[in-house]
Amino acid sequence: MIIDGKQAAADLRKTLAIEVAQLKEDKGILPGLTVVLVGEDPASQVYVRNKVKQTREVGMISNEIKLPKDTTESQLLAQLQQLNNDDAVHGILVQLPLPKHIDESVIIAAIAPHKDVDGFHAMNSGRLLNSEKGALVPCTPQGCIILAKKHLGDDLSGQHAVVIGRSNIVGKPVALLLLQENCTVTIAHSRTKNLADVCQLADIVIAAVGRPNFVQASWIKPGATVIDVGINRVEDENGKGKLVGDVDFANVESICGAITPVPGGVGPMTIACLLKNTVEAARMNA
Repeated sequence: MIIDGKQAAADLRKTLAIEVAQLKEDKGILPGLTVVLVGEDPASQVYVRNKVKQTREVGMISNEIKLPKDTTESQLLAQLQQLNNDDAVHGILVQLPLPKHIDESVIIAAIAPHKDVDGFHAMNSGRLLNSEKGALVPCTPQGCIILAKKHLGDDLSGQHAVVIGRSNIVGKPVALLLLQENCTVTIAHSRTKNLADVCQLADIVIAAVGRPNFVQASWIKPGATVIDVGINRVEDENGKGKLVGDVDFANVESICGAITPVPGGVGPMTIACLLKNTVEAARMNA
């Protein structure tokens, strides 16, 4: 079974559109998301366009602030302070990566935690760790859980999940979310010994290592659910660029019970969960 991330994202956006209309009717609040883009990275520009388009499609306010690549760190901080103080802005997203002269950790820390719809602020990370209400959770990990439930159902209790990757953006937060779902969780990484043997024990495999076709069919237990977070650009046999995941999809598909494709899997859910976080931020503000 292929888990359709595009359809799952479309379903979530339909739900969010209803919630946005309800918030406007009940509280007079229209959720607002502002995306800040520094520089002219082509991939970032595409991501931002998609975010802006989908934000407006669900009835939310979407603003985009484009800053030149030579913007200083202090100038960006001043822009963020202005957005922090703007009550019409419920969500702030600074598109990463930033130019090398700007410290990303400083910028993330400068976003008001209740407007941090990326979920990267240390306060939101701490709330997630402590299973506290009010945490804005990173979008890609949220999407991974939603897609796993599309195949396995809402109750993931007792499932053994192996997360390959320990980043602050995906690996660690998705492991915490899986624990909240009562899964048994193993975090694997570049120093893990006998990685194939570890993966073979998993009911759920979440691959987030950034290495094309890294996870092999021989690593997967028959019937396991595979969530592929990777987005890697490689050349095909004709020298043309194409996107592949961290999982050897062609060979794993016949072994596993369900798998997310690349593209069309986790990617669409990431943006949908960004909108979800913005609605949640507006609701908490109300």
